[in-house]
Amino acid sequence: MTRRNLADLRTALAALDSMPGGLVRVREEVPARYGVSSRYARWAGVPAPPPTGPGPAVLFEQVTTESGEAGAVLMGLYGTRERAAALLGLTPAELPWRLLDAVASPVAPVPAADPSRWPRTSYPPDLTRLPVPVLTDEDAGPYLTLGAVLATDPDTGVRNLSVHRMCVRGPDLLTIWMVPGRDLERAHQAARRRGEPLPVAVHLGLPPAVLLASTCPASLVPPELDELAVAGALGGAPVEVTPCRTVEAECVPQAEYVLEGELLADILPENPDGPASTPEFLGYQGRAHPGLPVIRVTGITAREGAILQAVSGPGHEQSVLLGFGMEAAVIDRLRQLGAPVKAALSHTAGGGQLMLVIQWHAKRCAADDALVRDACETVLEEFRMAKLVVAVDEDVDLESDTDLWWAMTTRLQADVDVVVLPDRYGFPLDPTQTPAYTKTVSADGRTAKAVFDCTVPFAQRERFRRVEFTGDGGSVRDSVPSPVPPPPAAPLPR
Repeated sequence: MTRRNLADLRTALAALDSMPGGLVRVREEVPARYGVSSRYARWAGVPAPPPTGPGPAVLFEQVTTESGEAGAVLMGLYGTRERAAALLGLTPAELPWRLLDAVASPVAPVPAADPSRWPRTSYPPDLTRLPVPVLTDEDAGPYLTLGAVLATDPDTGVRNLSVHRMCVRGPDLLTIWMVPGRDLERAHQAARRRGEPLPVAVHLGLPPAVLLASTCPASLVPPELDELAVAGALGGAPVEVTPCRTVEAECVPQAEYVLEGELLADILPENPDGPASTPEFLGYQGRAHPGLPVIRVTGITAREGAILQAVSGPGHEQSVLLGFGMEAAVIDRLRQLGAPVKAALSHTAGGGQLMLVIQWHAKRCAADDALVRDACETVLEEFRMAKLVVAVDEDVDLESDTDLWWAMTTRLQADVDVVVLPDRYGFPLDPTQTPAYTKTVSADGRTAKAVFDCTVPFAQRERFRRVEFTGDGGSVRDSVPSPVPPPPAAPLPR
């Protein structure tokens, strides 16, 4: 893929269309309620339950709503680390470093020079006409799972773009879950102090650079930095913005859908009929919040043939989207400490947040044994979501689970290489992080954390040297037939 694929979602899909098995198009009618999620589940990947595995992007071309409308839904565009990075012309190992460069040298957004390049049609504020999936029969309702909210803090004047879970609670109403203390919540509180609603634009189907920038954690993108400026640097050109039509807010005109509205002071229960919300990214059914802020939708604009982009709650895609920003933040912090970090991987098995694999450059002296271990402990102390850190040497392939398990098996003794930090702040969506599971934690959302130090002690490095094969292997490779590419994925069952 090339840089031109950053223009919008459709050029990214066009590139995948040309790759065998990269994009599957489902042309038969599929219901928004359960139909999309049940068909995509086999390709969602863990933490979705087996049988599943990371697969292609899937475009459902005819997703029907209960009101009889139909539209397209895209799942799995970022369903593998390799595909997500390739959308920016990068490898998974390169993407965290590119994010760090983008944060260090942001490129401010600009007014669209020619908005007519992205023609949009206005529609009444009726969310029931959109093909918003319902994932399970326990869900509180249809959820926007990849809606990126753009708003400007009325106190600071800084934009914030961030992805939030939003439940459709009426034709023009959404409840929104905002992580406490994050930028959008602060902007909402600032508006409430003024006695005003906060104008917002909810985007569905953004260019890859813009969406990836919107998922970066606060530890990487500080409140005074505009995520659109990070996206501009990441994509190699300023992001263009245009005014919304019904509220005093801005939007990204390349988005497939833009839901214009106001974030109100009103509170509604997320699910008045039961305890469940929608599946969470760790693989378990979420619990509904008793009261959440409300967005009143004032207008909808869409491109012709708009594609509603969504994610499966548990699955590789959400973990991938959460992981790259986490990796960049961890690398940045370790560099500040002077630690010899080479790479970091936020493993999808931990939802892209709870499990980190950190790769270290070759140790230079015996003191590096303690330096590596202390640095891993610092990550667990400073990154609340991180629960497990696996430290490995530079000869281990981070992207290979088999190689990680090999290092765990042959380079770790549990009584000397496992460090446990008891009763630390954690993340309550992990069901073990509660006194109901273990009396060793003092409250819900607290957890024991652990370092698994699979790095070789400096003094014993010769004993752990992996076998190296002589020569470049060219003649051997030339004599081995190329593997037969896999056939295109079979059509989904009805």
